[in-house]
Amino acid sequence: MLKVAICDDEQPIREYLQKLTEQCMTAEVSVFGNGEALLNSKTPFDIVLLDISLNREGEGTNLNGVEVARQFRRKSDVIIIFITALREYVFDGYDVGAFHYLLKPLNEQKFREVMEKAVSQLQKKTEETLMVKTGGSYVNIPVSNIVYAENTARKITLYVKDMVQPCYTFYEKMENLEKSLGEGFFRSHRGFLVNLAEVSGYDHTGITMKNGAVVYLAKAKYHDFVAAYMNYLRRE
Repeated sequence: MLKVAICDDEQPIREYLQKLTEQCMTAEVSVFGNGEALLNSKTPFDIVLLDISLNREGEGTNLNGVEVARQFRRKSDVIIIFITALREYVFDGYDVGAFHYLLKPLNEQKFREVMEKAVSQLQKKTEETLMVKTGGSYVNIPVSNIVYAENTARKITLYVKDMVQPCYTFYEKMENLEKSLGEGFFRSHRGFLVNLAEVSGYDHTGITMKNGAVVYLAKAKYHDFVAAYMNYLRRE
């Protein structure tokens, strides 16, 4: 069963979000009134509905929504859906890889559509794997576990997470791998392919991944990368 967390400092909003969630899916829903309580939970959530302006006025010691999301990103690929009453805060969410945002007052039809897409994304992550031959044997690697790929001396090294080994090396052309992995990946240089879901930041010379690695970004690819990454973050 899916596990959904709701975090908002207004009780009526928490109750309303819980009601909407339970109407559109079968899930175990946990409700939190502040960011610290959510972060301290031991439950491995699949989806988090998070008030982006949580404690924005600075009352108490609670973290705001962006700070909570940033801490989540250090340990989890949980799908984060921001809830906000102010449109200008929406872009705060792109820095932490938010899946989507919803404006208050909530449009119930839009809420259902976004939740359906979140569930579809979770199913896609679960189902997609890449089989490679390395060290004389075949390994099935979940695509969502791939951080980035590097091509050197006719070999590709996949850097991964949540697996026995941190990387896997095999013979393949980068062009073929790029086609196999699809639009969720970007060719930042002829020798590098990055998983957009694993990007935590970038500048004109490099892309910083969530595992701390910095992948080279070719000057000629910069604008294409920004467009691809923004499109990924804003996807409907």
